[in-house]
Amino acid sequence: MNPKTSIHYVYDIIKSHSDLSDFYALVFNALANSIVLILISYIIYRILRGIGLKLVNQFAKKSKTHFDDYLVQNKTFVNLSNLLVFYIISAFTEELYIDFPVFENLVSKIIQVLLVVFTIWTVRSILKTIKDYLKTLDNLRDKPIDSYIQVFMILLWLIGIIIIFSIVTGKPLMKFLIGLGTISAVILLVFKDTILGFVASIQVAANDTVRIGDWITMEKCGADGDVFEINLASVKVRNFDKTITTIPTYYLISDSFKNWRGMSESGGRRIKRAIIIKANSIKFVDQDLLEKFKKIELISTYVQKRQADIDKYNEAHDVDKSVIINGRNQTNFGVFRKYIDEYLKQHPAVSDDMTIMTRQLPPTAQGVPLEVYCFSVDKVWKNYEYIIADIFDHLLATIPFFELEAFELPSGKDLNLIKS
Repeated sequence: MNPKTSIHYVYDIIKSHSDLSDFYALVFNALANSIVLILISYIIYRILRGIGLKLVNQFAKKSKTHFDDYLVQNKTFVNLSNLLVFYIISAFTEELYIDFPVFENLVSKIIQVLLVVFTIWTVRSILKTIKDYLKTLDNLRDKPIDSYIQVFMILLWLIGIIIIFSIVTGKPLMKFLIGLGTISAVILLVFKDTILGFVASIQVAANDTVRIGDWITMEKCGADGDVFEINLASVKVRNFDKTITTIPTYYLISDSFKNWRGMSESGGRRIKRAIIIKANSIKFVDQDLLEKFKKIELISTYVQKRQADIDKYNEAHDVDKSVIINGRNQTNFGVFRKYIDEYLKQHPAVSDDMTIMTRQLPPTAQGVPLEVYCFSVDKVWKNYEYIIADIFDHLLATIPFFELEAFELPSGKDLNLIKS
């Protein structure tokens, strides 16, 4: 059968069996052809969505790779089926409405616009599939893949909108591209944050500044928690109080923040805290205090050896020890420092492979700060705080045994004693 004859099949029937004018016969012919095309398209759509999609799902489940599973999850095949149906409709539009050029032109433009939109949706689902798949790879899991996908989508929509304007106005695509150059300044202004975010995400990825899963602190934005998403416009941080802070991506290169990844990847988490000792409680160790210190197991050997070296030095230099300040002497503060060192070395929660140090800081108006510097083996925040509390509970309770006093402002009963 001649294609032209089949397109005008209804027209021929109407003209042979009725006295309708050519115009109405052509209208009925176009309506009949439209109904047939819609029915055929719907049947193809149901076949693709039904049998085709079912076969695709079964294949995805049986295959070893997860890429096809993400294709199904992101409805790539659904979008492809929609796209195919509109391609079929567009292929017959010109011939179906050949007798109505104005209407044919309008329908053709509508279908072309829909084709552009469905093409973008199909590409979008493929890009989302690529993103989901790449995030399953160990070396890419913590990279800002979302940012790059968003950039591609923005460019894709920009191109799609230009093509749609070209279709609707009937002007060549090249004219729109030339006109786009003249409004580039406006585009740069509108997409300023997007461009900054894109540049920032590239720098963040290239310099490995932040990864998904990193614990970061940015006081300016009130962020203190784990990064769970990095995209083109923002970085999302789940704070430890379960709130979520959104930080503009370009802040990561324009402002300062603290990334705790180095601590997480190291052998421990740093403990750095000081106890302020009253200066007037620091004194030389006399014989009675020396005997008391010899009974403390952690420093017994050290105290005896140290005292033996001091006595040997004083005897060799004929030091007059009737005045305790003469010669060399131990102090309760120095012995206490040594006790803390030994206590930290034997503590099971303190890392032996990292720095363990007790140091005296410059005196202040409140007293002499004695700083403990070491690393806990457990880096989990809750456990870390428990370890610190355990260490300093012990040290604060130990201070009186060395006849030292910790500084604190007078309050409560202290004030009552002063009044009396």
